[in-house]
Amino acid sequence: MSVKLNTTAVGQARELIEAGKVVRDERDDWSEAAPTSEEENAFIEKRGWGEYAKWHLGVDSEKSEETKGRYSFPYGDFSKVRRGGIISLESRAAQFGHDDIAKASKKLLEQIDD
Repeated sequence: MSVKLNTTAVGQARELIEAGKVVRDERDDWSEAAPTSEEENAFIEKRGWGEYAKWHLGVDSEKSEETKGRYSFPYGDFSKVRRGGIISLESRAAQFGHDDIAKASKKLLEQIDD
């Protein structure tokens, strides 16, 4: 798996944080706040794969652009950045050796907490 940092998603997350579109929740809150498969499908149907990609810090270029498997490390609920999501993905990214994603998520968390 060749998951790389999605710099477009990082840019969107930074802009959302600057605009105050962030929920300052905790890591454990992410399991309840993360979009369900049905919510993801509805979002893709309405907004398309390009917009869906912007909500994921990881992208696997070896997988088809129009599959959910291409995108990983979600950070929000399609309207706001979720602090709990950032904390969760930072931990998972570090655990699986995605250092660039872990580093970017740490910076996003610092931006939220400032």
